[in-house]
Amino acid sequence: MCSKTAVLWTGGKDSALALYEAQRSGYDIRLLVTFAPPGFRFRAHPTALMTKQSEAMGIGHRVITIEEPIRDNYVAALGQLADRDGIAAVVTGDISEVDGKPNWIRQCSQGLALDVLTPLWHREREELLEQLISAGFRTLFSCVKAPWFTPEWVGRELDRAAVRAMRELRTTTGLDLCGEQGEYHTMVTDGPPFRRRIEIPAYSVRTDDGLAYLDVATESRLPAP
Repeated sequence: MCSKTAVLWTGGKDSALALYEAQRSGYDIRLLVTFAPPGFRFRAHPTALMTKQSEAMGIGHRVITIEEPIRDNYVAALGQLADRDGIAAVVTGDISEVDGKPNWIRQCSQGLALDVLTPLWHREREELLEQLISAGFRTLFSCVKAPWFTPEWVGRELDRAAVRAMRELRTTTGLDLCGEQGEYHTMVTDGPPFRRRIEIPAYSVRTDDGLAYLDVATESRLPAP
C-alpha cells in the first residue's frame, strides 16, 4: 500500500493514533491538513504546536480556511487535495458518530476520487487509550471542560494513572473516556511518528466560560538531534 495520503490533523491523540495506524498499514503520509474557520484561534489545539509537530515528524502541514457554505467548501477543499495535490486517501481520527450523524468527511467525499480511512472507528475507548500509551505516545491534556474536569488536569500527561482517574470520574459524571462529547482535548508531543520530541518549557493555564486550557508562555522547542 503506497497511496499518497493526507491526515486530517488536530494535533491531538486521535489524529496522531490514526496517522500511526495508517503508516503501519503502508500508507504514504505526505501532508497534515487542518480545516479552520476564518480568523481561527484554537485554544484546545494551539497552531504553534501543530507547526512544531509537523517539523518534528517531517511532514508538511497546511491550514485550509473553511467559510460558508460549510459543506460546499469542505467538498471543494477535499477535491483540491485529490486533484491538485494528488492525494488518494485521507485519514481521520474519528471514533464514532457525533449526535447520531454519519461521518462528515465520508459524506463530503462522496463522488470524489478520494478514499477515507477511519482506523479508530467504533473501537473500544479503553482499547484506544491503551494502544496510545503502549505505543509510546506522550500526550498532554491541553483543554478540559467543567463539570468533568478541574483546571489542574491541564498539562497533565495522559498515562495509565490518568486513565484510572478518568474511570472514577466516569462513574459520577458519565465522562466519555476519549472525550467524544468535548469533555477534554489533547496535544501529542512525542510518539512513533516523531523524529524528535517537542518540549514545552513553560506554560500557564487559562480559564474561560467553563473551559481551562493550555497557554504556551514561551516558544516550544525541539531538542537537538
